[in-house]
Amino acid sequence: MKIKYLKFLLVGIVCFLQVVNAAGQAPITKENIIFIDYPGFPEGESTWDDIGYSTKFNKVVAGVTNHKDKVALFDYDVATGKMTNNGLMQSLGNLREFQWQAKIHSKIIEGSDGYMYFATDGGESREEYLMDHPSGYAGGFFMKWHPQTKNLINLGMGLQYESIKDIDIDPQTGKLYAISYPQVHFIVYDPAKNILKDMGRIGSAHVPRVMFTDWWGNCYYVDWRQRLVKYQKSNDSLVFARNSVPAFEGTPGGKIITGITSYAKDQKNGVIYFITYGAKIVAFYPQKDGIGKVVDLGGVADSAKNIEPYGPYVPNLNIGDNGKLYYIVGGHGNFLIENKTVLMEFDPTTKKHTLIYQFPVEELSEATGSDTKDKEGNLYFAGRKDLPSRSVPFLIKFNPGKNVKK
Repeated sequence: MKIKYLKFLLVGIVCFLQVVNAAGQAPITKENIIFIDYPGFPEGESTWDDIGYSTKFNKVVAGVTNHKDKVALFDYDVATGKMTNNGLMQSLGNLREFQWQAKIHSKIIEGSDGYMYFATDGGESREEYLMDHPSGYAGGFFMKWHPQTKNLINLGMGLQYESIKDIDIDPQTGKLYAISYPQVHFIVYDPAKNILKDMGRIGSAHVPRVMFTDWWGNCYYVDWRQRLVKYQKSNDSLVFARNSVPAFEGTPGGKIITGITSYAKDQKNGVIYFITYGAKIVAFYPQKDGIGKVVDLGGVADSAKNIEPYGPYVPNLNIGDNGKLYYIVGGHGNFLIENKTVLMEFDPTTKKHTLIYQFPVEELSEATGSDTKDKEGNLYFAGRKDLPSRSVPFLIKFNPGKNVKK
């Protein structure tokens, strides 16, 4: 009897290992993902792309906004699991009343000095329609935050009346790259020398929200024709790709929507993955000089091309230690499944999509953030949920390879 029992037990173990090996990982359950609240800021409604990870201090930094005139800075200590409210950016950054900022829209990116860099955004109608009116919008600011000393340094304003939608940093020189809103100016700013260079307008009606850098410190965005634009640091110039970013066929109205909503870097394999407004996954192989190879990996889901007019919205992307891409589809009225967001896994090698979870919008309505991953392989997104009267933000912590804890 004991031998028969052991035989069945061994068969069960073998079957389990075969399933795990076939998938390359153990099955993902709800134990792999948790939502972490932001304390002490009941007015908070959302986070945008403003999330980043400090490798030096092992903390995730996020900005939470009331979407009007208050932005609170939070940090999550990965080692202790503690979320800290560090106060309002307006007072920490010594902003005067007429310098109000509605949110941080840019990513929060680590510099070689240990500071986390970001930029501010008008984010509401006073910015777009009042301009130089006394109650209007002065312009967005470059700032840096130290996760250990809790020191916020205001580096100064970018362009007058213009928000700053996204930034990135050259880790070698410390120069900041930025894109402005609504006029889509490409900006290069050197904080050490306090020199700001406006490279001119590269867009028109639409302002794609995301820019990214390669491992040499060059920066990428898209122009009005949806071509990749590279700031090539070696000769301080812009280089334009010959072709537009991959897109599905135009919608019935003839529009092709591209521009980049999120990215994740795999430096070991020399590739940067990004997702477009048109719901395409793209593998980009940068090179030090010139534009590198662009490979169309297809849609964010098997049914992505059938969703009109923009395709499902994916303003987030991370890459796991297993080399697979993870992203949350949904938000801004664009979903794969009506009124539900879905957590997806994509294998770039096999091009296989796996729908991991569905969340009703009352539980998770949208997630943002690119390439935010800690030393333990945990992936982070800035999430929010839609309640009848308001939206509520929270941090999402996810690990496809193991259970996570606060």
